[in-house]
Amino acid sequence: MTAQTPPRRPWYRPSLTTQIFIGLIVGGAVGYFRPDWGNAVYFLRDIFLNLIKSIIAPLVFSTIVVGIAGGGALKKVGRMGAKALIYFEVVTTAALFIGLAIVNLTKPGSGVTLATSNTDVIKTIGATHPKTLVETIVHAFPSSVIDAMVRGDVLQIVVFGVFFALALSAIGDIGRPIVRAMESLSQVMFKFTNYVMMFAPIGVGAAMAHTVATQGLGVLVNLGNLILSLYLALVIVIVLVFGAVIIIAKVPLRQFVRAVREPAVIAFATTSSESALPKAMQAMERLGVPRHIVGFVMPTGYSFNLVGSTLYLAMASVFIAQAAETTMGWHMTFGAQLTMMVTFMLTSKGVAGVPRAALVILLATVNNYLPAGLGPIGVAVIFGVDELMDMGRTCVNLIGNCLATVVVARWEGEFDDRRAAVFGTPAEIEFDLKEGDIAFAEAVRQGD
Repeated sequence: MTAQTPPRRPWYRPSLTTQIFIGLIVGGAVGYFRPDWGNAVYFLRDIFLNLIKSIIAPLVFSTIVVGIAGGGALKKVGRMGAKALIYFEVVTTAALFIGLAIVNLTKPGSGVTLATSNTDVIKTIGATHPKTLVETIVHAFPSSVIDAMVRGDVLQIVVFGVFFALALSAIGDIGRPIVRAMESLSQVMFKFTNYVMMFAPIGVGAAMAHTVATQGLGVLVNLGNLILSLYLALVIVIVLVFGAVIIIAKVPLRQFVRAVREPAVIAFATTSSESALPKAMQAMERLGVPRHIVGFVMPTGYSFNLVGSTLYLAMASVFIAQAAETTMGWHMTFGAQLTMMVTFMLTSKGVAGVPRAALVILLATVNNYLPAGLGPIGVAVIFGVDELMDMGRTCVNLIGNCLATVVVARWEGEFDDRRAAVFGTPAEIEFDLKEGDIAFAEAVRQGD
């Protein structure tokens, strides 16, 4: 079966990526010029996120089961998991120290006075606590997979899915009908994702309109140095760390950028990695990463490979320490900063499933290293611009997890260079049809 080269898209029917960028611009303009409208349309963002969340549990579960039980990946799970965790630790540690270097160079906290605290903010953030390493390990094993799916706990779904797939593979032919059912479910969920993505430009536009309407542009003045420093550090991580990984792992750069641009924009606008997860998983499979690697590595990375959030923790904590020095002359030595970074290396692994995750980790950690009372005040100061910084760190989290799937696939010798070579080109549809991937061919026709 061959496919005709798709006709050139008319100007009045832009690609989904272009539509999302238009939604961002229009939403920002609406929020700036008519803040009341920006707040009024926020419900559209919630509708979009709810639709996305409804996809995650069945998509992640079915993808893992098919990849392991249906793809003969039974013996590879342990080895693949070990490689993924090693990669996660190396990359997030590099991000920590880049953040530490940038914040000490730019000194965004110098001149900021910690005068008052917002007790409501602190009560909200402090209502929970970051999980310890042992608590995180225990939390990964669900007492009820139904409850895990209801809450959208990706890590628990992954663990249950792996054990379910192992059991399914062990019973042999008796389990084949379930494997076929999971294959059908995964295809249905990818098609469902395509439908939901049609609403993405409206959802991200509403999110941007609300952000601009509530935060305004004036909030950038007082804490602008911190925001600019964070985004500078994020760019450095992308160029140096991700760039080095791309070179070492021989990741096809142009195709990878094309694959992650749409999920990254969605993550940036909605400040939610979950909102981009289904589309990112689909894009990585289309790029040439096997299904069992995508289904295992990417959801696991949402707990252990939060590069952007880790970088943010390093910079925000030292920012508060610098502001504490301005306020009362207290100075944090570089040795104490290094000790705090080691603490973040451990506590950041408990981010998964915690409301206001990065702020919770930040507050719990700085309380142990700063004079009494200054930690909560500093976190309250950052809280005002946290959403603006959350956009960047969430986007980098998403890109980092996408890159991790390619690295592990290359490490395992399973990355499909033939598929990567045609990604985003007219030849991709023909390739998909020859390989029997009808859902991917439909995604190319509708989106890219």
